[in-house]
Amino acid sequence: MSWEKELDELNRRRKLAEKMGGEDKVARQKQRGKLTARERIDALLDPGSFYELGKTAGAGQYDEDGNLTDFTPTNLVSGRGRINEMPVVVTADDFTVRGGSAEASNLRKIEMSERMAHELKLPLIRMIDGTGGGGSVKSLEDFGFTYVPFLPAWEDVVKNQKTVPVVAMALGATAGMGAARTVASHYSLMVKGMSQVFAAGPKVVAAIGEDVDREELGGAAMHTSNGVIDDEVPNEYAAFERARTFLSYLPSFAGGPLKRESTEDSVDRKEEELISTVPKDSGKVYSMRRVIEAVADRGTVFEMGKRWGRGVITSFVRMDGWPVALLASDPTFLGGSWTADTADKAKRFVELAEQFGLPVIHLVDNPGFMIGSDAERRGTIRKGVEAAAAVYSTTIPWATVIVRKAYGIAAATMSNHTRFQYRFAWPSGDWGSLPIAGGLEVAYRAELEKADNPEEELQKIKARLEKVTSPFRTAEKFMIEDIIDPRETRPLLCEFVNLAMAAKQ
Repeated sequence: MSWEKELDELNRRRKLAEKMGGEDKVARQKQRGKLTARERIDALLDPGSFYELGKTAGAGQYDEDGNLTDFTPTNLVSGRGRINEMPVVVTADDFTVRGGSAEASNLRKIEMSERMAHELKLPLIRMIDGTGGGGSVKSLEDFGFTYVPFLPAWEDVVKNQKTVPVVAMALGATAGMGAARTVASHYSLMVKGMSQVFAAGPKVVAAIGEDVDREELGGAAMHTSNGVIDDEVPNEYAAFERARTFLSYLPSFAGGPLKRESTEDSVDRKEEELISTVPKDSGKVYSMRRVIEAVADRGTVFEMGKRWGRGVITSFVRMDGWPVALLASDPTFLGGSWTADTADKAKRFVELAEQFGLPVIHLVDNPGFMIGSDAERRGTIRKGVEAAAAVYSTTIPWATVIVRKAYGIAAATMSNHTRFQYRFAWPSGDWGSLPIAGGLEVAYRAELEKADNPEEELQKIKARLEKVTSPFRTAEKFMIEDIIDPRETRPLLCEFVNLAMAAKQ
């Protein structure tokens, strides 16, 4: 006696699950320009690597004799798969089934997926479309009661933020619990014009007198510039590619080994353009991104959060094949000054690097914290101190290159001075407790008032101070570890990373 009959029913249920919400609902999803949950998983993972868990979970319809007539799956597709051969856990909300809202089996699948990622130490990718585990008003009649709010699976969500890389993609209008699960990640993405993230949608906020559409309330343009979401992409396929690339720089779990990739880019490469990158005129700007491209392995720069906290650039790069977290000032935005958002962005990136054991390279051109009444209202100094605390709490290898300006407390956050300083400065280095140009008239007021020609006297004072503030004077006192030819930057940083990796063995 065999089990063929039962296996036939199992296969039938699996086939019915693949219909998702039915032809009409799937067609509506397509009309919106969106992929289905199953198409998303196939596009994200290595071909043929997906193993689905709970495919037969859902609601069966039966005739009077108890025979199955139809089956509606849960609105979450979840399981294991591989990305670049690395095992991962993946979940995808199925908006074709009740718009991705909550049900008991759906919440249990969320919990099991989160726990699988945590206990097996596997990276987790959430593709969120809808409330993503939240409830709906219509579901109250089905339940027959309402409930006191709680956060399902949240303990596991919190654990995963501490133990494994988590990527979240908002792939539609994402509210409530779905929005929370999007933000509770290490890297988050939205699709331009298709994704929105909000605590509650336009129809709900209309109750407080706001008449806004989805994009105005929670579009990517807003959330990628306020720090809620890291990046915007033009389409879903770009989101999947960004997710795959992000994960390629990280170990499978906190404390896991970093993966070195082969490279044909010589560690001895010296870019001639670096000798003239920084203008002699300190009031002129230059492209720090070109500096990053010049020193990193070619084609490996992966920048995150470009639209937010713009005074600092946060990127993963590779140096001689090794993954590195690279932090860099951006002199094209407020001269590289640290605003409250800039400090918050730097803090989060440093904490990410510490959590997953990536060495840090910091390219510095920082004239200090942003000043003025607006900066004070935004609590810039508090955010700056929090960023400094994050830097001083790191145990990861750290290298610093002072490219130009380094002033005040903000610049002092370039590294932890109580540790060994693997630090270099370019000849363009300009540092101190505060920029001299901003205080000359005050500091030398008495001399200037006595002078027959105050402007001529001011120029003499500037000339004297330029000699005193030469980086070579600092080097004489060994207050800066080394001044280098900018063209030597890549070879020295590659050496740093290789020494750091050897020390971890």
